[in-house]
Amino acid sequence: MPLSPTLRRTHPEALAALQRDHGRALFGFLLALTAGDAQRAEDLVQETLVRVWQHPEALASGHESLRPWLFTVARRLAIDARRARLSRPREVAPEELEQAPSPVDAVAGSVTAIDVRRAVGSLGAEHREVLLQVYFRDRSVAEAAAELGIPAGTVKSRTHYALRALRADLQGYGYGLGARGRSAV
Repeated sequence: MPLSPTLRRTHPEALAALQRDHGRALFGFLLALTAGDAQRAEDLVQETLVRVWQHPEALASGHESLRPWLFTVARRLAIDARRARLSRPREVAPEELEQAPSPVDAVAGSVTAIDVRRAVGSLGAEHREVLLQVYFRDRSVAEAAAELGIPAGTVKSRTHYALRALRADLQGYGYGLGARGRSAV
């Protein structure tokens, strides 16, 4: 439905008439284009109506309905807004930043993992097997003994000596001996 010539850009009721006649349809159209983001769709409806307000020649066109022009403008605005969002890095809430690990922590964790792998690799095969069973596969001493086919006491002593060797190899990580000669771990 075309607006009457009296509803020009300077007329106070022109934007209200556009909103009343086309606002709901524009909102539904833009809601689909914004994947259900109602706030973004509302902003785009307002921007579309502002564009009409800025171009009074669209109001004076002889077309039966202004709606196709409005939908074209709205669609282009939605595309432009999406492109603008995609060209910027994703916005992150301050809470997310506080919870994210710092890059220094990630690098330190990687270095630690490399050092631990190297230290475990430097152990003898018997000590590595016992640590694998007890710590990495979370088996009890009895289960590890049954799996390895050795006595439980041997599992305990190999575990003790393997951990002692690791502590000595990884002293820079705070696993050195404490005041009484006992491990900090």
